Amino acid sequence: MPNKTASTRFAFIMITSLFFMWGFVHNLDPILIPHLKKSFSLSTLQSSLIDSAVFIAYFVMALPAGYVIKTYGYKAGIITGLALFAIGSFLFIPAANTQQYAFFLTALFVIACGLTILETAANPYASLLGDPASATQRLNFAQSFNGLAATLAPIIGARIILTQGASDEVLSKMTDSARQIALASEAASVKMPYFILGSIIVIIAVIFAFIKLPEIIEEASENKSILHTLRHSHLRWAVVAQFFYVGAQVCVFSFFILFAIKAAGIDRVKAADYLGWGCGMAFMIGRFAGTFFMRYIAPPKLLAFYAAMCVFLCLGAILLKGIPTVYCVIGIAFFMSIMFPTIFSLGINQLESDTEMGSSLIIMSIVGGALMPPILGYISDLTQNIQIGYIVPLVCFAFIFYFGWKGHKVVPVN
Repeated sequence: MPNKTASTRFAFIMITSLFFMWGFVHNLDPILIPHLKKSFSLSTLQSSLIDSAVFIAYFVMALPAGYVIKTYGYKAGIITGLALFAIGSFLFIPAANTQQYAFFLTALFVIACGLTILETAANPYASLLGDPASATQRLNFAQSFNGLAATLAPIIGARIILTQGASDEVLSKMTDSARQIALASEAASVKMPYFILGSIIVIIAVIFAFIKLPEIIEEASENKSILHTLRHSHLRWAVVAQFFYVGAQVCVFSFFILFAIKAAGIDRVKAADYLGWGCGMAFMIGRFAGTFFMRYIAPPKLLAFYAAMCVFLCLGAILLKGIPTVYCVIGIAFFMSIMFPTIFSLGINQLESDTEMGSSLIIMSIVGGALMPPILGYISDLTQNIQIGYIVPLVCFAFIFYFGWKGHKVVPVN
């Protein structure tokens, strides 16, 4: 028994490290958006394709990821995901060399394919690795390190990427050919950060290849179809809620720097600091605080309350002016912090042999992160006001409120 406990604890530590790594790369995307927007002279809608490239991969790869895990086990899924993660990171080097925006989107898509497999494996693994009664609390704890990454990635990324290159004022005084060369050099500044990231991921993959992870054994089911799994009404609602949650989160984080520049009139690096020390720190604290609150408050009730607060703060982000709008968005980051793991855990609750397929379907719904940002970008371009675009996350949080209030309830199926 002591050996089993030690093995389980070490497995949980290793799984938790994955939450940090994919959180780190995801939270470099808000740095890439203003960086590549400037480098390739993109509109807000065009820059939102960075998120679309990432989150479309979740839709494409979620079911194959579930098949890999169901057939070969959680460990094989994790190693496969890490391999694709590393390959995509290394693809940033030829992307920068060719100076093709489409190549950058391809590299991000490959990274996201790896992250899809990792998340499909790691979320249920962390949830199932221990006492079922504390599954939601355990998953929120692991996801808290995703919040730590959300704090560090923008701060580090801004100083490595956003501080490179000439200012807009200097660029405006250059000739067309000189400006093109300067912007090309600026785009190339992403090569070293992603090379280092890819190298770290290779090392982690090697460690996973040589360690022994406890395998989760679940009851086999004769019928493993999607329709069989979707019999569970709470899973269906979880898929919808996760679609809107990820859409809202990506809108809030990815457009934060552009939002802060337009709404509060601050520069890019200061905006990135607000993203890291403000949103990232609030997100991390919210995760740890939420894990604590769940000892005394039922997760669905806490989820509904947090969603209601996010709706209120979105109104503030839309209607207020200046730096208070930034504080509203930081508040949103705190209150949306528990949503992904809580929705996920409530969605796979009591699925038994349908857990892998249910996990894949919830991961598939992350495609909301591909569809909602372009809508926000379109509204922002149309109105010339990015604040009005916050109507998008406001609507998303309203759906999540309903899931926490009623949609999460488990209804017995035949």
